[in-house]
Amino acid sequence: MKILKNSFRRNIIKASLGVAAIAGISTFGLVSVASADKYPNKPIELVIHAKYGGGTDTTARMVSIRTRRNLGTDISIVAKRGGSGAKAQNYVLTKPADGYTIMALTQSHLYTMARGKSNMKIDDIVGVARAMDDPTFITVSGKGNFKTLEDLVAASKKAPLNWGVAQIGGTEHIGLAQFAKEAGIKFKVVPFGSGAQMVQALMAGKIDATLPNVSEAANQVADGSFKALAVMAENRLKDYPNVPTTFEKGIKAKCSTTRGYAVLASTPQPIIDQISKAMVKAMKHEVFASYLAGAGLTVDSSVAGTKVWDKQLKEEYLVAASALKELGLVK
Repeated sequence: MKILKNSFRRNIIKASLGVAAIAGISTFGLVSVASADKYPNKPIELVIHAKYGGGTDTTARMVSIRTRRNLGTDISIVAKRGGSGAKAQNYVLTKPADGYTIMALTQSHLYTMARGKSNMKIDDIVGVARAMDDPTFITVSGKGNFKTLEDLVAASKKAPLNWGVAQIGGTEHIGLAQFAKEAGIKFKVVPFGSGAQMVQALMAGKIDATLPNVSEAANQVADGSFKALAVMAENRLKDYPNVPTTFEKGIKAKCSTTRGYAVLASTPQPIIDQISKAMVKAMKHEVFASYLAGAGLTVDSSVAGTKVWDKQLKEEYLVAASALKELGLVK
Protein backbone atom coordinates (compact mmCIF):
# COMPACT_ATOMS: atom_id res chain seq x y z
CA MET A 1 0.00 0.00 0.00
CA LYS A 2 2.86 2.35 0.88
CA ILE A 3 4.52 1.60 -2.45
CA LEU A 4 1.31 2.48 -4.28
CA LYS A 5 1.02 5.79 -2.39
CA ASN A 6 4.63 6.73 -3.22
CA SER A 7 4.08 5.81 -6.86
CA PHE A 8 0.92 7.90 -6.94
CA ARG A 9 2.78 10.85 -5.37
CA ARG A 10 5.57 10.62 -7.95
CA ASN A 11 3.04 10.60 -10.76
CA ILE A 12 1.39 13.72 -9.34
CA ILE A 13 4.78 15.49 -9.17
CA LYS A 14 5.64 14.48 -12.74
CA ALA A 15 2.28 15.70 -13.96
CA SER A 16 2.76 19.01 -12.16
CA LEU A 17 6.20 19.48 -13.71
CA GLY A 18 4.76 18.71 -17.12
CA VAL A 19 2.02 21.31 -16.71
CA ALA A 20 4.61 23.80 -15.49
CA ALA A 21 6.77 23.19 -18.55
CA ILE A 22 3.82 23.64 -20.90
CA ALA A 23 2.79 26.84 -19.12
CA GLY A 24 6.31 28.22 -19.39
CA ILE A 25 6.92 28.11 -15.64
CA SER A 26 10.52 27.62 -14.57
CA THR A 27 11.44 24.65 -12.43
CA PHE A 28 15.22 24.85 -12.78
CA GLY A 29 16.01 28.56 -12.35
CA LEU A 30 14.77 29.68 -15.78
CA VAL A 31 12.57 32.75 -15.95
CA SER A 32 8.89 31.98 -16.41
CA VAL A 33 6.23 33.78 -18.38
CA ALA A 34 4.34 34.19 -15.13
CA SER A 35 7.26 35.90 -13.40
CA ALA A 36 7.75 38.13 -16.43
CA ASP A 37 4.14 39.26 -16.12
CA LYS A 38 4.75 40.25 -12.49
CA TYR A 39 8.07 42.02 -13.11
CA PRO A 40 9.34 43.75 -11.08
CA ASN A 41 8.37 42.45 -7.66
CA LYS A 42 11.70 42.99 -5.84
CA PRO A 43 14.66 45.43 -5.90
CA ILE A 44 17.01 45.58 -8.89
CA GLU A 45 20.81 45.58 -8.80
CA LEU A 46 22.59 47.91 -11.19
CA VAL A 47 26.18 46.66 -11.42
CA ILE A 48 29.00 49.09 -12.20
CA HIS A 49 32.65 48.27 -12.82
CA ALA A 50 34.15 51.51 -11.51
CA LYS A 51 34.56 53.21 -8.16
CA TYR A 52 31.73 54.94 -6.38
CA GLY A 53 31.67 58.64 -7.15
CA GLY A 54 33.14 58.28 -10.65
CA GLY A 55 31.46 59.06 -13.94
CA THR A 56 29.93 55.61 -14.41
CA ASP A 57 28.54 55.63 -10.86
CA THR A 58 27.19 59.18 -11.14
CA THR A 59 25.50 58.44 -14.46
CA ALA A 60 23.94 55.25 -13.07
CA ARG A 61 22.55 57.11 -10.07
CA MET A 62 21.14 59.88 -12.25
CA VAL A 63 19.46 57.30 -14.50
CA SER A 64 18.10 55.46 -11.47
CA ILE A 65 16.36 58.49 -9.97
CA ARG A 66 13.36 58.33 -12.29
CA THR A 67 13.75 54.69 -13.42
CA ARG A 68 12.86 53.61 -9.87
CA ARG A 69 9.60 55.51 -10.13
CA ASN A 70 8.85 54.23 -13.63
CA LEU A 71 9.40 50.57 -12.66
CA GLY A 72 7.93 50.90 -9.17
CA THR A 73 10.83 49.28 -7.34
CA ASP A 74 14.14 50.19 -5.72
CA ILE A 75 17.44 50.11 -7.61
CA SER A 76 20.72 49.67 -5.76
CA ILE A 77 24.11 50.48 -7.29
CA VAL A 78 26.62 47.66 -6.76
CA ALA A 79 30.31 48.11 -7.64
CA LYS A 80 32.32 45.08 -8.78
CA ARG A 81 35.69 46.60 -9.57
CA GLY A 82 38.64 45.02 -11.33
CA GLY A 83 39.91 43.79 -14.66
CA SER A 84 38.49 46.67 -16.72
CA GLY A 85 34.99 45.33 -16.25
CA ALA A 86 35.89 41.62 -16.00
CA LYS A 87 34.76 41.25 -12.37
CA ALA A 88 31.47 42.98 -13.08
CA GLN A 89 30.88 40.81 -16.15
CA ASN A 90 31.66 37.56 -14.35
CA TYR A 91 29.40 38.57 -11.46
CA VAL A 92 26.49 39.30 -13.81
CA LEU A 93 26.97 35.88 -15.44
CA THR A 94 26.26 34.23 -12.07
CA LYS A 95 22.85 35.92 -11.78
CA PRO A 96 19.53 34.71 -13.21
CA ALA A 97 18.39 36.17 -16.51
CA ASP A 98 15.34 37.73 -14.91
CA GLY A 99 15.88 41.47 -15.26
CA TYR A 100 16.84 41.99 -11.63
CA THR A 101 20.52 42.46 -12.53
CA ILE A 102 21.39 45.27 -14.93
CA MET A 103 24.99 45.96 -15.97
CA ALA A 104 26.36 49.43 -16.65
CA LEU A 105 28.34 49.24 -19.87
CA THR A 106 31.13 51.32 -21.40
CA GLN A 107 33.60 50.60 -24.20
CA SER A 108 35.97 49.14 -21.61
CA HIS A 109 33.62 46.17 -21.33
CA LEU A 110 33.78 45.59 -25.08
CA TYR A 111 37.58 45.67 -25.11
CA THR A 112 37.73 43.27 -22.15
CA MET A 113 35.46 40.81 -23.96
CA ALA A 114 37.38 41.17 -27.24
CA ARG A 115 40.66 40.43 -25.46
CA GLY A 116 39.18 37.38 -23.71
CA LYS A 117 39.83 38.80 -20.25
CA SER A 118 36.49 37.68 -18.81
CA ASN A 119 34.05 34.80 -19.21
CA MET A 120 31.45 37.03 -20.86
CA LYS A 121 31.00 37.08 -24.62
CA ILE A 122 29.25 39.82 -26.56
CA ASP A 123 26.33 37.51 -27.39
CA ASP A 124 25.75 36.92 -23.66
CA ILE A 125 24.20 40.36 -23.30
CA VAL A 126 21.62 42.62 -24.90
CA GLY A 127 21.69 46.39 -24.59
CA VAL A 128 18.56 47.84 -22.99
CA ALA A 129 19.27 51.59 -23.06
CA ARG A 130 21.97 54.10 -23.95
CA ALA A 131 22.50 57.00 -21.58
CA MET A 132 25.38 58.93 -23.14
CA ASP A 133 26.94 59.20 -26.58
CA ASP A 134 29.84 61.65 -26.48
CA PRO A 135 31.34 62.04 -29.99
CA THR A 136 35.05 62.45 -30.64
CA PHE A 137 36.68 65.50 -32.15
CA ILE A 138 39.91 65.43 -34.13
CA THR A 139 41.67 68.45 -32.69
CA VAL A 140 44.90 70.35 -33.21
CA SER A 141 46.31 73.53 -31.69
CA GLY A 142 44.37 76.63 -32.62
CA LYS A 143 47.68 78.37 -33.28
CA GLY A 144 49.14 75.59 -35.44
CA ASN A 145 49.54 75.17 -39.18
CA PHE A 146 46.71 72.67 -39.66
CA LYS A 147 43.57 74.54 -40.68
CA THR A 148 41.60 71.67 -42.22
CA LEU A 149 41.39 67.90 -41.98
CA GLU A 150 42.96 67.74 -45.43
CA ASP A 151 46.01 69.62 -44.09
CA LEU A 152 46.40 67.09 -41.29
CA VAL A 153 46.02 64.09 -43.59
CA ALA A 154 48.50 65.49 -46.12
CA ALA A 155 51.12 66.10 -43.43
CA SER A 156 50.52 62.62 -41.97
CA LYS A 157 51.22 61.03 -45.34
CA LYS A 158 54.65 62.64 -45.38
CA ALA A 159 55.61 61.58 -41.85
CA PRO A 160 53.77 60.08 -38.86
CA LEU A 161 52.53 62.73 -36.41
CA ASN A 162 52.34 62.37 -32.63
CA TRP A 163 48.78 61.72 -31.48
CA GLY A 164 47.77 61.79 -27.84
CA VAL A 165 45.46 59.12 -26.41
CA ALA A 166 44.38 58.23 -22.91
CA GLN A 167 45.44 54.57 -23.00
CA ILE A 168 46.92 52.04 -25.38
CA GLY A 169 44.05 49.92 -26.64
CA GLY A 170 41.50 52.44 -25.36
CA THR A 171 38.71 54.27 -27.16
CA GLU A 172 40.87 57.03 -28.63
CA HIS A 173 43.55 54.59 -29.77
CA ILE A 174 41.01 52.39 -31.52
CA GLY A 175 39.31 55.43 -33.06
CA LEU A 176 42.67 56.73 -34.28
CA ALA A 177 43.56 53.35 -35.77
CA GLN A 178 40.29 53.30 -37.71
CA PHE A 179 40.80 56.89 -38.90
CA ALA A 180 44.38 56.16 -39.99
CA LYS A 181 43.31 53.03 -41.86
CA GLU A 182 40.54 54.82 -43.75
CA ALA A 183 42.63 57.92 -44.45
CA GLY A 184 45.72 55.95 -45.49
CA ILE A 185 48.08 57.55 -42.99
CA LYS A 186 50.55 56.42 -40.34
CA PHE A 187 50.77 57.74 -36.80
CA LYS A 188 52.70 57.66 -33.55
CA VAL A 189 50.61 57.14 -30.44
CA VAL A 190 51.45 58.78 -27.10
CA PRO A 191 49.43 57.55 -24.07
CA PHE A 192 48.81 59.98 -21.19
CA GLY A 193 46.61 57.99 -18.81
CA SER A 194 43.44 60.07 -19.09
CA GLY A 195 41.47 62.28 -21.43
CA ALA A 196 42.22 65.34 -19.31
CA GLN A 197 45.97 64.73 -19.56
CA MET A 198 45.96 64.29 -23.33
CA VAL A 199 44.02 67.57 -23.63
CA GLN A 200 46.62 69.30 -21.46
CA ALA A 201 49.38 67.81 -23.61
CA LEU A 202 47.93 69.37 -26.75
CA MET A 203 47.57 72.70 -24.98
CA ALA A 204 51.24 72.49 -23.98
CA GLY A 205 52.31 71.66 -27.54
CA LYS A 206 53.68 68.23 -26.62
CA ILE A 207 51.71 66.45 -29.35
CA ASP A 208 50.45 67.31 -32.85
CA ALA A 209 46.85 66.16 -32.48
CA THR A 210 44.47 64.31 -30.21
CA LEU A 211 40.96 62.88 -30.10
CA PRO A 212 39.02 64.28 -27.14
CA ASN A 213 35.31 63.85 -26.58
CA VAL A 214 33.17 66.89 -27.24
CA SER A 215 32.62 67.26 -23.49
CA GLU A 216 36.39 67.18 -22.86
CA ALA A 217 37.34 69.85 -25.38
CA ALA A 218 34.29 72.11 -25.53
CA ASN A 219 35.95 74.97 -23.63
CA GLN A 220 39.18 74.81 -25.64
CA VAL A 221 37.29 74.75 -28.95
CA ALA A 222 35.13 77.65 -27.80
CA ASP A 223 38.07 79.88 -26.81
CA GLY A 224 40.14 78.99 -29.86
CA SER A 225 42.88 77.08 -28.03
CA PHE A 226 41.91 74.03 -30.11
CA LYS A 227 40.80 73.75 -33.69
CA ALA A 228 38.24 70.99 -34.22
CA LEU A 229 39.07 69.74 -37.71
CA ALA A 230 36.31 67.13 -37.72
CA VAL A 231 33.94 65.15 -35.58
CA MET A 232 34.20 61.37 -35.96
CA ALA A 233 30.56 60.79 -36.79
CA GLU A 234 28.20 60.41 -39.71
CA ASN A 235 26.22 63.60 -39.05
CA ARG A 236 27.25 67.08 -37.94
CA LEU A 237 26.56 68.05 -34.34
CA LYS A 238 23.76 70.50 -33.67
CA ASP A 239 25.94 72.68 -31.44
CA TYR A 240 28.89 72.58 -33.90
CA PRO A 241 27.34 73.11 -37.33
CA ASN A 242 30.62 74.36 -38.82
CA VAL A 243 32.65 71.30 -37.84
CA PRO A 244 32.61 68.74 -40.69
CA THR A 245 32.33 65.02 -40.13
CA THR A 246 34.89 62.41 -41.10
CA PHE A 247 32.22 60.72 -43.22
CA GLU A 248 31.53 63.79 -45.35
CA LYS A 249 35.29 64.00 -45.91
CA GLY A 250 35.19 60.50 -47.32
CA ILE A 251 36.80 58.89 -44.27
CA LYS A 252 34.36 56.32 -42.89
CA ALA A 253 35.62 56.19 -39.31
CA LYS A 254 33.56 57.12 -36.30
CA CYS A 255 34.29 57.16 -32.61
CA SER A 256 32.46 58.18 -29.46
CA THR A 257 32.47 57.40 -25.76
CA THR A 258 29.24 55.76 -24.69
CA ARG A 259 27.59 54.72 -21.44
CA GLY A 260 24.59 52.44 -21.36
CA TYR A 261 22.99 49.41 -19.76
CA ALA A 262 22.58 45.73 -20.59
CA VAL A 263 21.04 42.53 -19.26
CA LEU A 264 21.70 38.90 -20.02
CA ALA A 265 20.56 37.98 -23.53
CA SER A 266 18.28 35.18 -22.31
CA THR A 267 16.15 37.64 -20.33
CA PRO A 268 12.53 37.45 -21.57
CA GLN A 269 11.82 40.06 -24.24
CA PRO A 270 8.87 41.60 -22.36
CA ILE A 271 11.19 42.35 -19.43
CA ILE A 272 13.89 43.78 -21.74
CA ASP A 273 11.29 46.05 -23.32
CA GLN A 274 9.94 47.11 -19.92
CA ILE A 275 13.39 48.05 -18.62
CA SER A 276 14.23 49.88 -21.84
CA LYS A 277 11.01 51.86 -21.81
CA ALA A 278 11.41 52.81 -18.14
CA MET A 279 15.04 53.91 -18.56
CA VAL A 280 14.46 55.90 -21.74
CA LYS A 281 11.51 57.68 -20.13
CA ALA A 282 13.66 58.46 -17.09
CA MET A 283 16.49 59.84 -19.22
CA LYS A 284 14.15 62.09 -21.17
CA HIS A 285 13.05 63.72 -17.92
CA GLU A 286 14.46 67.17 -17.16
CA VAL A 287 16.52 65.79 -14.26
CA PHE A 288 18.69 63.64 -16.51
CA ALA A 289 18.49 66.08 -19.42
CA SER A 290 20.07 68.73 -17.18
CA TYR A 291 22.81 66.29 -16.22
CA LEU A 292 23.59 65.65 -19.90
CA ALA A 293 23.55 69.38 -20.66
CA GLY A 294 26.23 69.86 -18.02
CA ALA A 295 28.49 67.67 -20.16
CA GLY A 296 27.55 69.46 -23.36
CA LEU A 297 25.30 66.61 -24.51
CA THR A 298 21.63 66.38 -25.40
CA VAL A 299 18.88 63.82 -24.91
CA ASP A 300 18.25 63.62 -28.65
CA SER A 301 21.82 62.64 -29.47
CA SER A 302 22.56 60.48 -26.41
CA VAL A 303 19.48 58.58 -25.23
CA ALA A 304 18.35 55.48 -27.11
CA GLY A 305 16.33 52.34 -26.44
CA THR A 306 17.17 48.68 -26.77
CA LYS A 307 16.86 48.39 -30.56
CA VAL A 308 19.30 51.21 -31.36
CA TRP A 309 21.66 50.61 -28.44
CA ASP A 310 22.02 46.85 -28.84
CA LYS A 311 22.75 47.26 -32.56
CA GLN A 312 25.41 49.88 -31.76
CA LEU A 313 26.99 47.66 -29.11
CA LYS A 314 27.38 44.74 -31.46
CA GLU A 315 28.79 46.95 -34.23
CA GLU A 316 31.26 48.65 -31.87
CA TYR A 317 32.40 45.28 -30.58
CA LEU A 318 33.24 44.05 -34.08
CA VAL A 319 35.16 47.25 -34.86
CA ALA A 320 37.05 47.06 -31.56
CA ALA A 321 37.90 43.38 -31.95
CA SER A 322 39.25 43.99 -35.46
CA ALA A 323 41.24 47.07 -34.43
CA LEU A 324 42.76 45.40 -31.37
CA LYS A 325 43.89 42.52 -33.56
CA GLU A 326 45.44 44.83 -36.14
CA LEU A 327 47.20 46.75 -33.35
CA GLY A 328 48.68 43.47 -32.10
CA LEU A 329 46.81 43.62 -28.81
CA VAL A 330 44.76 40.49 -29.54
CA LYS A 331 46.15 37.31 -31.06
